[in-house]
Amino acid sequence: MSVLLWFRNDIRIHDNPALDYFLAQKNGLLPGKAVFFVSEKQWLAHDWSAIKIDFIKRHVNALAKQLLLLNISLEVVHCDDFSEQVSFLQHYCQQHNIKEVVANYEIEFNENQRDQLCLAKGIPLRMFESDIIVSKGKVLNKTGEMYKVFTPFKRAWLAYVRQHGFDYLGKPSAVKTELLAEQKKVELMPLLTCTGESDAWPLAEQVEQQVIPEFYQNKVASYGEKRDFPALKATSGLSPYLAIGAISPRYLLLLFLQRFPDILVASDSPEFTWLNELIWREFYRNLVFHQQDLSKHQCFNPKYQTVIWPNNHGYFKAWCEGNTGYPLVDAAMRQLNQTGWMHNRLRMVVASFLTKHLLIDWRWGEKYFMQQLIDGDLAANNGGWQWAASTGCDAQPYFRVFNPIRQSERFDPKGQFIRKYIPELAQLPDKEIHFPHAYLAKHNLKNYWPAIVDHKQARLAALDFYR
Repeated sequence: MSVLLWFRNDIRIHDNPALDYFLAQKNGLLPGKAVFFVSEKQWLAHDWSAIKIDFIKRHVNALAKQLLLLNISLEVVHCDDFSEQVSFLQHYCQQHNIKEVVANYEIEFNENQRDQLCLAKGIPLRMFESDIIVSKGKVLNKTGEMYKVFTPFKRAWLAYVRQHGFDYLGKPSAVKTELLAEQKKVELMPLLTCTGESDAWPLAEQVEQQVIPEFYQNKVASYGEKRDFPALKATSGLSPYLAIGAISPRYLLLLFLQRFPDILVASDSPEFTWLNELIWREFYRNLVFHQQDLSKHQCFNPKYQTVIWPNNHGYFKAWCEGNTGYPLVDAAMRQLNQTGWMHNRLRMVVASFLTKHLLIDWRWGEKYFMQQLIDGDLAANNGGWQWAASTGCDAQPYFRVFNPIRQSERFDPKGQFIRKYIPELAQLPDKEIHFPHAYLAKHNLKNYWPAIVDHKQARLAALDFYR
């Protein structure tokens, strides 16, 4: 054995460039060896949530079974952090005469530092790209620099795909080998013990077979119309799978183009709204690739780097717990705390509320989200928070402050979402549920906490603060 396959943030066999190369090197029926590192200490240092870690472990167990059908055995190695990963690989390569360690790139700063250390230690690391549709660094402006505004990036990205297409490697075929005993062993004794926190989310294989086709067929045409209403199940729910690399974004685009062949030139079509979200993902990943300081929680716009945020700890606690007195904000935070996921419209609402109404550093919210979300992803999370806080690339202007009451009236008009997560307001009339304090006081009801700030006063304070 002279090649080792290293799985990282690419827990799949479908459209996996590193795996594709590895299979070509190991010559068909020859057995192969792959490794996956469980680095809980490192994961926690990066604020990964318990539900995301459980989701990863479930997919690693599934990956081990899939790899056996390719005559590859997966070894799970427990290492505290990245430095231990490097030490393990260095020793393993020497012990087993490994000529090449094959992996897919990870874009974050610490991960890049680890990979550079691997090379410095003589580990023969060969890397590919699996996390994006168009290779990072290919979509640049006329001066050869990264785009700092999304819309021009989108136009250039679409033009690039129309002109060059994109690579898609498919799913490797199983090989016929005598592995029944080993398969049964993996079935009976999973490599990793899971907590069950993520069980509400099916494995990626089921999503590819059922969820994606159903979404493309029945929901994507109305996605633009319905996606902002949290009471509706109108979004794709694919972000957790993209976040851990269990589903390939190139596969998603391939299927999309098969169903909507003209979508790359039909930006005014209803279906394009969903493709737009994939392009936002590409944009944010390009930003982190080009500007590694974003991995260090630096403001993209440097003039905000020295801002001194008031950071009221009591306000932050109330926000985290869903006790702000603004029902849509509180229901959204309860959804996050109870399920490990939050509807995208609500992510914008609660982020605006934290940074504009409460004047709390966006990094506090970014960290809390990562600690709760099943789809926690540094690039998307950082991009979203800096957009809301007006400190980022192509962010909303600082003077735009979401009104949480109007957002509630517009996107949860009958209070269905609010009632689901704040049952103490379930009996209120629709028109009163969005900001119920006058109604509660009139009827001498004390089953809901008062608003911690007044919207109008908070908005004016935010404008003064940002100026």
